[in-house]
Formats: sequence, C-alpha cells, structure tokens
Amino acid sequence: ICAMVSYALMNLVMTSTPLAVVGCGFSKNNAADVVSAHVLAMFVPSFFTGHLITRFGAEKIMATGLVILAGAAAVALAGTELTNFFGALILLGIGWNFGFIGATTMLAAAHAPQQRGRVQGMNDMIVFGCVTVASLASGGLMNCSGGSPVEGWNAVNMAMAPFLMLAGGALIWLVMRSRKSAA
Repeated sequence: ICAMVSYALMNLVMTSTPLAVVGCGFSKNNAADVVSAHVLAMFVPSFFTGHLITRFGAEKIMATGLVILAGAAAVALAGTELTNFFGALILLGIGWNFGFIGATTMLAAAHAPQQRGRVQGMNDMIVFGCVTVASLASGGLMNCSGGSPVEGWNAVNMAMAPFLMLAGGALIWLVMRSRKSAA
C-alpha cells in the first residue's frame, strides 16, 4: 500500500505542477526548474536510502516518507510563491524515495527468492495502475476544482490526505501486528 500511495501521490502532484506554476503567473522555465529540482530530489537520496533502511528498518523509512509527503502538501497549500513550489516538489521527491524504496525493500524481504520476481511484477502492475489513475485525476482536479489554477492546485494537494491516512494506517497496523507476533 505504501509503494502504491507514495508513487501515485508523487505522480498526482508532479503531473499538475507545470500547469499550476504557469497558471500562477510564473514562466515555463520556472516550471521546468521546479520539476528538475523535484527529479533530483527523487533520485539523489537513493545514494543513502538503502543505508537508512538497513540502520533504521523499512517501516521507519516508509513512515518518514509518508510524513515528508504530508509536509509537501502542507508547503504547497501554504502558498503559491515559487519557493512554495520548489519546497513542495523537493519534499515530494524525497518522500516518494523513502516511501517507495522502503516499501519495495519490505516486499522483497517478505518473499522467498523464487517468488520475488512474480510478486514484484504484480506489485508493479498495481502501483503503475494507480499511477495512471492519479495522472488522470490530476488533470481533472486541476481543471474542475474551481475557477483558478490556485483552487485546482489546492485540490490536488488536499487530495493527498485520505491516501496518506490509508497508507499510514496500514503501516501502523503492520507494525502492531509484527510486534504481537514477536511477543
């Protein structure tokens, strides 16, 4: 669930970002710079995410990713200045990295080597199906949520809340279940 939510929410927001940046009066170059910073934030943490997972555990890294994704929404909802777009999209990239890599690490660890390929394939199918829906929803939220790009951008970012709660609740349930099993 965390992989699905992390990736889908990242795509939901990233897809609408250029529309929102330009719609709020900034240039296409500004929009490209924001998305470039976001892409760097998605992948640069990969140099140390694995070490963090080894040290703290996949569950804590996934939880951190969900909190960072919520922070991205909060920064986006705080305003539509260029700094808000940069801050929100950088946090979105880091949150995606922690949530998605933590979840896929946990998925791989939960299955025998001979099952991993099939399980990973099924997981990817579900994740990218949700990413497709999020991409379509992004345009709908941007264009059908009021009369201005600001209202659409706010709708996109508010749409993150129920999915973050779902993933957070599932993660809490998993951790509590693991603790009961260990006791």
